[in-house]
Amino acid sequence: MSFRTIDYSISGVLAVSLLLLSISFLFGAGPNTISDTFSFYGLTEWVPVATLGIVFGFALMVAAGLVILQQCKIVPAAWPLTLVAIISLFTLLTLFAENRWISAHGGFPVIGSGQGIIKYFALVPIALFLYCRHHINTRPLVWANYLPVALVLAWIGGMKFLELEAKAIVPLVETSPFMSWMYDLFSVQEASNIIGAYDLLMAGLLGIGIWFNQRILIGVASLGCLAVFVMTQSFLFTASGAFSDMSLLGGLGQFVIKDLWFIANIMVMASLTLESSPPESLESAVA
Repeated sequence: MSFRTIDYSISGVLAVSLLLLSISFLFGAGPNTISDTFSFYGLTEWVPVATLGIVFGFALMVAAGLVILQQCKIVPAAWPLTLVAIISLFTLLTLFAENRWISAHGGFPVIGSGQGIIKYFALVPIALFLYCRHHINTRPLVWANYLPVALVLAWIGGMKFLELEAKAIVPLVETSPFMSWMYDLFSVQEASNIIGAYDLLMAGLLGIGIWFNQRILIGVASLGCLAVFVMTQSFLFTASGAFSDMSLLGGLGQFVIKDLWFIANIMVMASLTLESSPPESLESAVA
């Protein structure tokens, strides 16, 4: 598969996810998300939350449009790169807010709010691949796309060992045709522990494969990580509250659709390490 095909695929994933999120915010979904994000900057004291939701939704829609227009060579690469970076950094800075963390459990991100925010780490590495890869060495670019995948799998995987997270995922797991069987064999906590262990294992194996340039291990671990995020997309269709007839995506839908970004990260890593060149030329490119 050529890099041009990869570009189209990743740009499509990025544009679709941004567009779905934008429509959802424009129609008023996720008011708590908007309030928590913009209150960090003190903007909710001056502007209604509903208006801020429209502004954020419009920014996401413009970003989706710029991604598409750049693929058509209508706008320069700097435009989508800049806007995607601004959106990512604007949301990520709110991780410094105290309400994003569970201090009683060593600083895990709050379910929904904090977990949803850390997913924005995935955006900048995707944009770097699409618009700056000719100016960045292969290996740093691979690691840049690995880190957000590892971060979210380690963080969310680690939380699966906590009782509050084990109970929180019950509505997702018990309605999933792929995972509901786990509750027939294991307790709620045991099933959550297995899911968490799998997340941590796949993230670790992928990192080891990249470190040692082991293409087979990278391929196996990439598929293992990909399975996690493809599985979460199935929640859009099986879990209650993912879709909304008023705003396209409900709060759960907004949370889940962001996992498309990690699918794009994995596509980037796979294209750079498995398809672009054999191991020896990859190593020479890194040197």
